[in-house]
Amino acid sequence: MPLSLAVITYNEEENIVRLLSSLADTADEIIIVDSFSTDKTKEICAQYPQIKFFEKKFNGYGEQKNHALNLCSHEWVLFLDADEVPDEEMKKSIKKIISSGNTEFNVYKAKFNNHLGTHLIRHGGWGDVCRERFFRKECARYSNDKVHEFLITDQKSGLLEGKLNHYTYKSIHHHVSKINKYSDMMAEKMLERGQKINRFKIIVSPIFEFIKVFIFKLGFLDGFPGFYIAKTMSYYTFLKYIKLREKIRLLEIEIGKNTVK
Repeated sequence: MPLSLAVITYNEEENIVRLLSSLADTADEIIIVDSFSTDKTKEICAQYPQIKFFEKKFNGYGEQKNHALNLCSHEWVLFLDADEVPDEEMKKSIKKIISSGNTEFNVYKAKFNNHLGTHLIRHGGWGDVCRERFFRKECARYSNDKVHEFLITDQKSGLLEGKLNHYTYKSIHHHVSKINKYSDMMAEKMLERGQKINRFKIIVSPIFEFIKVFIFKLGFLDGFPGFYIAKTMSYYTFLKYIKLREKIRLLEIEIGKNTVK
């Protein structure tokens, strides 16, 4: 298949085997851009002949993904995270599009099945996720955002058949670590954009986020996993705003010192 699979990785030894085993017969070129993993990610990737493995310092998700995209040599690119695996129906849909040659769309979205441990999450904003994952290389680029990057394209999107299984978090410790990392990067992103914050928003926003996810988006229908998602989303909201406040205060102190000098 004249298809490039692109993945950015960092310490993904527990996810990468599942992804590569699923797509080894679908993509004839697999581009891995790794942020100098300290686990066995690199050794695992070396076992697959179609993998081209590169290492690059991580400066943000958008930049890292665009670097990987530049390394792809085929017209069609399937860009996935290491914890995402397309089902058989989606793989057949991708093969059909490539083999047809002349398609109506140049960019395709994928419907997600989001898994939290052994639970398939159907509500709380997790059950109706649909994102661009398959596209012609020349028709799209990623935004340069450090976190919450998005695909930039002027093309109308089609929809792939099947589902993309997303295995979100292997443990609570892993989840909390990702929340801490993402909230750091989001606070930095907001600071760079000159966003301000006040105590009222820090207090109220997490409460509203919980109510929105658990009540308005029907997260309660997923039972305790739905409660867990709403609670951690609320925690993430609190962290990104309190970290932004801290960064602003540190910046103001630094500016004050420079002014005195």
